[in-house]
Amino acid sequence: VYCMLWYLRRVREAVVSTQSTGATDNGLITPIVFGANTKGLKQINSAMSELKEKASAGKLQPHEFQGGTFTISNLGMMGIQEFTAVINPPQSAILAVGAPQRKLVPADNENGFDVSNVMSVTLSCDHRVIDGAVGAKWLQALKGYLEKPINLLL
Repeated sequence: VYCMLWYLRRVREAVVSTQSTGATDNGLITPIVFGANTKGLKQINSAMSELKEKASAGKLQPHEFQGGTFTISNLGMMGIQEFTAVINPPQSAILAVGAPQRKLVPADNENGFDVSNVMSVTLSCDHRVIDGAVGAKWLQALKGYLEKPINLLL
């Protein structure tokens, strides 16, 4: 979500409203956290928890799940390693998050490798709003934050 600050500088969107896909007994729903670009991690987490409770109880109002600018869809918690998510109009992009996998990665040690958790993410962009090259740069920024989360606090 903090990559949205990066996103704001490159896309002509004044406010970022992010959504997270969630399953309910009645199907998928994507509640919106409005103004996510102005909130901290604690505020976003609190807002998402409240919205998920309302969604589970079937008490979300239409304005709480229609619209938005960006969705995060996580099938990783179901063991899906990678997938491609479809953009929910009128949004500009959706991020598909897969399950982490333990993989061998090169390292400067006596073995020449380490075992690390590697996660796949796929960004789908509406090219009328976000150029593919801009989307790729956004993914680079996201990768940097995921690899060094302390940078989110700086």
